[in-house]
Amino acid sequence: MVDDKLAIDEAERAASYEAVKSDVRTGIENEIAARAADRDRTQAERIEEVASGMRRVAVDEVVETREDVERARFAARVSQIVDYIFFLIYALLTLRLLLELFAARESAGFFKFIRTLSDPFYYPFRGLMPSISSSDGFTLVLSLVAAIVAFMILHLAINGLLRIVAHRKVAI
Repeated sequence: MVDDKLAIDEAERAASYEAVKSDVRTGIENEIAARAADRDRTQAERIEEVASGMRRVAVDEVVETREDVERARFAARVSQIVDYIFFLIYALLTLRLLLELFAARESAGFFKFIRTLSDPFYYPFRGLMPSISSSDGFTLVLSLVAAIVAFMILHLAINGLLRIVAHRKVAI
């Protein structure tokens, strides 16, 4: 007679061990799946939060860039107007300088017209420097040359300020 009781007992114990092991494995797998799902939800929320922040930054940059472009367009338009005005002043002063240099008749209508138009721009410089004259009546009015140079410097300064206004600020 073989004692089967011990073998049966051992088989029951092994089956019970496998059942407990299977229950523990199932429980652990379920817990891992739950944590992974929770982590996926948390991670998805974090991803959405970061993406939302990036969208806000992108929209803000587009709005800021648009404002910078509009400011630059306005400054460019003002610069064009300033250029036009200064070119007219240069033309008037240069014509007057040439008429004075080539001894134009002061009684001529065109000379009077140019002198009348250029006087407001030439007046602050009148008598600043002595004029150089030749025996033939040709006169180089150095004050007119000084006026032209001064207006060029003023023109450059104004356009420089407009470039500063139009310049887009870049932040990293």
